[in-house]
Amino acid sequence: MLKRTYRKLAEYQTEQSRQHLEEVRSIHREMRGYKHDFHNHLQTLKIYLDAGDTARAKEYLAELDQQLMHVDTLLKTGNASLDAILSAKIAQAKNEGAAVTVKANVPEGLTVSDLELSIVVGNLLDNAIEACRECAGDRFIRLFIGMKGKMLYFSMLNSAGAKRKKAGSLFKSGKSGVHGFGLRRAEAIIQDHGGWVKYNSEDGAFSSEFLVPALS
Repeated sequence: MLKRTYRKLAEYQTEQSRQHLEEVRSIHREMRGYKHDFHNHLQTLKIYLDAGDTARAKEYLAELDQQLMHVDTLLKTGNASLDAILSAKIAQAKNEGAAVTVKANVPEGLTVSDLELSIVVGNLLDNAIEACRECAGDRFIRLFIGMKGKMLYFSMLNSAGAKRKKAGSLFKSGKSGVHGFGLRRAEAIIQDHGGWVKYNSEDGAFSSEFLVPALS
């Protein structure tokens, strides 16, 4: 039984790492696409202006402005990997009807690796998105990430269903299988770096919080 649990956990961790990496790559592809489109827009405007057709140039700019209003701005926290995973997860949460507010400012060069940070934040947001699905009322995710001296601080509050019963440091879920491994994985990474993580469940809300040494 224990071996099967460890095998499921290893499979889950491998799949989560692959998923988070693909989400980061997807955001990077999207950013490259924006860069390519921007170059094409400049070329088109240059052609109009060189021809003295300012009316067409203004018309083109107005149309471009309308298109840009429908493009979600990528988050800029100061850390490229965190930008990518947050942008991907927040877009998913919004697509599922959750109101998301984020305040994040993190430097590059953390002692926590980019992959570890992506896994921790990605898993916590996965849990928040899942909890929102179980909520019958308003769905929300409120997230803060920032530095406290040399420590990285994370705090998130999200809507949820009924209060979960605690099992050790985590909470039981109505779902079977490997659910809960994500929170366990996040907790293990933070503790490996000498930090602490805390979860709290109440009727209608779930909170996640961690503090970890992140600068040498």
